[in-house]
Amino acid sequence: MSTTTTGTYTREDTTFDSHGTSCAAWLYRPDRGEAPPIIVMAHGFGAVRGMRLDAYAERFAQAGFAVLVFDYRGFGDSDGRPRQVLSVPMQHEDWRAAVAHARTLPDVDTSRVVAWGTSFAGGHVLHLAAEDHDLAAVIAQVPHVSGPAAVRSVPVRVSARLILAGLRDAIGAALGRSPHRVPAVGKPGEIAMMTAPDAWPLVQRLVAADLPRFERENVVAARIALVMATYSPGRHADRITAPTLVQIALKDIVTPVKVAKKAAARIPRAQVKTYDCSHFEPYLDPYFESVVGDQIDFLNRTLG
Repeated sequence: MSTTTTGTYTREDTTFDSHGTSCAAWLYRPDRGEAPPIIVMAHGFGAVRGMRLDAYAERFAQAGFAVLVFDYRGFGDSDGRPRQVLSVPMQHEDWRAAVAHARTLPDVDTSRVVAWGTSFAGGHVLHLAAEDHDLAAVIAQVPHVSGPAAVRSVPVRVSARLILAGLRDAIGAALGRSPHRVPAVGKPGEIAMMTAPDAWPLVQRLVAADLPRFERENVVAARIALVMATYSPGRHADRITAPTLVQIALKDIVTPVKVAKKAAARIPRAQVKTYDCSHFEPYLDPYFESVVGDQIDFLNRTLG
């Protein structure tokens, strides 16, 4: 375990248990006397916290918030075997475990827990908020809201090949074999889960500090292709009671704009912000400062 100290916050390596598996996390604490609200964060489809979530967490900590940033089991620095198996129910369990852990931490305001998710995890936090009405606020950045819409964004030929790969993986899993994996992000025309024209170059910018590791771990068990169409967290958006910031990229073809706006309109206390960028650009300049600045403004207004 290590701790990093700056002039405004500390960052500690920590873990929490999720159904018997240790999930790795960073815990940021601002250098302030009072118990701050705490933001729980995780990344999107097949991604890990090292893909620029630290940039957000640093800004939040500098603004006076505690932050818990975690990797899902089987991904990144968390334990869990087999690796790179993306299970929606298991990731939901990891989210509940992370929020439960945040509510046990000393010297934070456990009555003000915020769920922050991006892309696939943006859908996860909407799902979580529909059932956990003790959350103080929710931030859903370019959220996945509709399984059918996400599937339609993939070329038919690629989608068909992914379904075949998913069947191979599912049958292999039933027979006790190792997962059959496919790339999470690829170039247009490749057999990968996300092949939007800007996906590959922008994701490479996200992982510039550790490109070799990304190239090794840019895979997911293909069985997820069999269930993508059924995962629509926007379906229960009307059950969310917490103030919710929904951030939509107007050039997004991974999470189509129309369905994102429709889901946001069903959240009773939603605030919607739009940005003239694509799905992967909010993490990077020149859009990052505007996106994270709106998040901090939302939190200050909502929790202040």
